[in-house]
Amino acid sequence: MKATELRAKDTEALTKELGELLRAHFSLRMQHATQQLSNISQLRKTRRDIARVRTVLNQKAAAK
Repeated sequence: MKATELRAKDTEALTKELGELLRAHFSLRMQHATQQLSNISQLRKTRRDIARVRTVLNQKAAAK
């Protein structure tokens, strides 16, 4: 997910996307804790996607 794609979305869609990413990250953390996660790099990707979404949300809030 790129920041340019996120900037094209409105705040409601970004908030929904953030919720989905947080749920996915929680699920990945639980899989990792129970040693069911084979691709650990997914944790890093979701964490960075969450940061991107939060950054774009903060930029939109500051612009208002």
